[in-house]
Amino acid sequence: MIHKTIAELAALCGGQLAAENKDAGGASFTGVSKDTRTLSPGQLYVPLVGEQYDGHNYAGLAREKGAAAALWQADRERPAELEGWPLVLVEDTLAALQRLAAAYRKELPVKIIGITGSNGKTTTKDMVAAALATVFRVHKTAGNLNNHIGLPMTVLEMDATVEAAVLEMGMSGYGEIQLLSEIATPDVAVITNIGDAHMQQLGSREGIARAKLEIAAGLRPGGLLVLNGDEPLLGPEAVTLPEGVQVLRFGQQPHNDWIMEPQQMDASTSQLCLRGPGDTELQLTVPAAGVHNMMNAAAAAAIAMALGVPAEQIAAGLAGLQLSAMRIERSEAFNGAIVLNDAFNANPTAMRAAVDLVEQLQGYSRRWLVLGDMLELGEQEAEMHREVGRYITPAKAERVLTFGRLGAYIAEGAAQTFGDAAEAVRAFDTKQALIEWLRARLAPEDLVLVKGSRGTRMEEIVQAIQHR
Repeated sequence: MIHKTIAELAALCGGQLAAENKDAGGASFTGVSKDTRTLSPGQLYVPLVGEQYDGHNYAGLAREKGAAAALWQADRERPAELEGWPLVLVEDTLAALQRLAAAYRKELPVKIIGITGSNGKTTTKDMVAAALATVFRVHKTAGNLNNHIGLPMTVLEMDATVEAAVLEMGMSGYGEIQLLSEIATPDVAVITNIGDAHMQQLGSREGIARAKLEIAAGLRPGGLLVLNGDEPLLGPEAVTLPEGVQVLRFGQQPHNDWIMEPQQMDASTSQLCLRGPGDTELQLTVPAAGVHNMMNAAAAAAIAMALGVPAEQIAAGLAGLQLSAMRIERSEAFNGAIVLNDAFNANPTAMRAAVDLVEQLQGYSRRWLVLGDMLELGEQEAEMHREVGRYITPAKAERVLTFGRLGAYIAEGAAQTFGDAAEAVRAFDTKQALIEWLRARLAPEDLVLVKGSRGTRMEEIVQAIQHR
């Protein structure tokens, strides 16, 4: 992690030592914390300011816990309890944190891979890291700490021994991905897909594509941009890129540089063939179900190949992949039925991918879709939920249960496609009612997939049906 003197800190983040601390420039810190609950002695404390909190109020506690120094917004009064403690004065602590991370990244001899997309960012991050870790010392974004705070903190966790870093980049509006890309200055950037997430803020899929393509803004000279070539909004005629950027496309269609061919799949594993330039062919097995995860694996393998990882190492790394939680996480219900927990988040594109996955999984007595609200979809949210419901047919899943105000629209749409079998579709206002209804009818030979937006906490349903 970052280790600097206080004087170096001031220079890197655009601040200056408080007058009373002018002799403290030679002191040093190791690591950065923005939270006194997790702060370790010797770290730099960064008091961030939000609508409901002000980290400056906890600076005294940070000092008591052994923080070596702190950033401090110059317009804030400095309490007497901080006297003698090194403070670097800045205009804005968040902007200073971001400048510090950007400057520190430029010092590091590390290859950075930036990942964005409407779906699959975290899974692709895990896959890229697994493939690269067979050759390089790898650092990656923890969980989904992929925003204007999490990404700088992730950069500052690295040291000069890290050879490759895989950084997830999320957004909700224009300009956010560009900021993250310019902080990280990636050598390789990937856009997994263009979906419907953040439609409320960006208005259209075209707007979402423009926002995602901001990841090219920070690419290093001659950097590589890896795109989902099956997405027309990322096609050559739709994309204008900075001069010198190299482009590589992956997908199932024959015009791509890397062509993914699905082979076999069960509830926890997918096998695929990936064909690339020069008659290159990779046979890959990944512990993740679904064609959409095969596409994520294709992106990861293409990136690893571009960075010089041998094909056999890529295959070994992906075979040993450990996915983040709640991404089609397989477990068993109380009676032995298979449960797929895909409850981390949801949008229409991801919902359709989950429906497709359940359709592809054969050999179960009944397949259940348990779906919750999709959030941040804007004025068309009701119709977008109905469209997901209409996408579900009796051939794709035998039972559909929904939870929530918006989930009811999924049930409404599904009822139209189920026709005489509409009794197989039910909407619930409470999780407890859904859980009780499902537990009473779930058979050991069944399969259940649970999905919804993060705010719905659909994993509570998973936990309830796992419990014996």
